[in-house]
Amino acid sequence: MKLDSLQRQVHALHLELPKYNLAVWTMGNVSARAPETGWVVIKPSGGRYQDLRPDNLVIVDLYGNVVEGDLAYSGDTRTHLYIYRHRPDVSGVCHTHSRFAATAFAAVGRPIPCLLTGMSGEFGGEIPLGGFALIGGEAIGREVLRVIGDSKAVVVQNHGVFTIGKTAEAAVKAAVMVEDAARTSFYALQLGAPIPIAPDDIAKLHDRYSNVYGQRA
Repeated sequence: MKLDSLQRQVHALHLELPKYNLAVWTMGNVSARAPETGWVVIKPSGGRYQDLRPDNLVIVDLYGNVVEGDLAYSGDTRTHLYIYRHRPDVSGVCHTHSRFAATAFAAVGRPIPCLLTGMSGEFGGEIPLGGFALIGGEAIGREVLRVIGDSKAVVVQNHGVFTIGKTAEAAVKAAVMVEDAARTSFYALQLGAPIPIAPDDIAKLHDRYSNVYGQRA
C-alpha cells in the first residue's frame, strides 16, 4: 500500500458523515492530499459506508490518473482535484448531502446566514452560495472556488455542501459545523427575524477563535 496510513485516516473520516447525518447510503465523500506526493485518497464511486475499507479507497494523482485501486473513483473526484490544483493550502475536501438543514438551504438557493457567535468564530461570516453545476467534471470545483473566498465552506445550489481544510479532518469538522449552524439558522428563521451580529464583531470573534481559542504552544 502506497498511502496506507492516509487511507486509514480517510476511511475513519468517512464514517463520521453518516454518524452526524451528513450523508446516507452512498452519498458524500472525503478526500485527503498526501503532502509528499500530492496524490489524493478518495472514496470509490457508489461505495456504501458499511462496505468501505482503507484498502478499497482509491488513490489518484492531481489529474485523475489512478495510482492505486481496482474500483472506479467517486463521481466528485474531478471537483476535489480541481480544488487541490488551485488551492495549494488545502489538503482535505469534504462533500456532504445532509438530511436536514444545509441541504435545504441549497435547495432554495440561499447562503447560510451568520447568526451566532460560534458560527462567527468557525467561519468568519455566512456560508456563501455557489450556483448550480453538473456533477462529474470540474464545473463544481470552479464554482466552489469562485465563491468561497476566505471561508471553509460553500453551499452549492440544488446539490449540497463542500468544505475545505488544511487536513481532511479539518474539512470534515467544518462540514459538521456547517450543518449545526444551518440547523440553528433554519429554526431561527421560523421563529422570526434573527438578530444580526455586527460585521466588526464577527471579525473579532473569528480572530479570537483562530488565534486564541484552544491550547496554544
